[in-house]
Amino acid sequence: MDWIEIIALAVAGGAAGLINAVAGGGTLVTFPVLLLFGTSPVIANATSTTALVIGTAGSLLGFQNQLRSIRRWLARLVPVSIVGGWLGSVLLTHSGDRLFGSLVPYLILFATVLFLLQEALRKWLNPAGLATMPRHTPAPWLAVGFQFGVAVYGGYFGAGIGILMLASLGLIGLSDIRQMNALKNVLGALINVVAAGWFVASGMVDWPRAGVMAGGALAGYYVGASLSERLPRPLLRRAVTLIGFTIAAIMFYRQWA
Repeated sequence: MDWIEIIALAVAGGAAGLINAVAGGGTLVTFPVLLLFGTSPVIANATSTTALVIGTAGSLLGFQNQLRSIRRWLARLVPVSIVGGWLGSVLLTHSGDRLFGSLVPYLILFATVLFLLQEALRKWLNPAGLATMPRHTPAPWLAVGFQFGVAVYGGYFGAGIGILMLASLGLIGLSDIRQMNALKNVLGALINVVAAGWFVASGMVDWPRAGVMAGGALAGYYVGASLSERLPRPLLRRAVTLIGFTIAAIMFYRQWA
């Protein structure tokens, strides 16, 4: 790596950490930057996941007070999250650069659309902005099945899993927004940890680049957590959405040209 690449990777990691701490969607920054510097798609995905997982796992500390209230759902959803996250990472390992590379534009576009729709989704689930919404009849097995699918996708690519989980948790009957956010973050971090563990064990991580990005991400998470109430979230969301659509368009152009 030369100094230009080191600086670019550190800045991308820092931006991703800040974005994840405030709005989510940091993978849409780190993954394309790794591709830009010649990292193969599969290695770039594994490296990005591993670099960002430290900050993601650290963010769980903010949800300690909610863990007791979501214990029942954790018992149901943690096992399928582990299995699904592992399965998705195994699928990535065996799909190879050619297949994964052909899917990358669609995955980035899908994640960007999810990111774009997250605020509308939250308002649809909770139009009154209440901490606790009217209860519906829960469907535990529907939740387990949907979470397994989300976990497989998360292990394979990962961007947008929080939005998918928030939607599923609301649709199956959970009513407390704080509990839903806690579940989303706990399960999302778990999926990423499982995937990163598999990528490390499989030798798929570019450690020099991951180390530079992880350092930037930790700084970004710290700044984002410290300034989360003062940072303009709508502006950050618009920036991430613009980045996502731009990267998807470039990827489609390269694939079809």
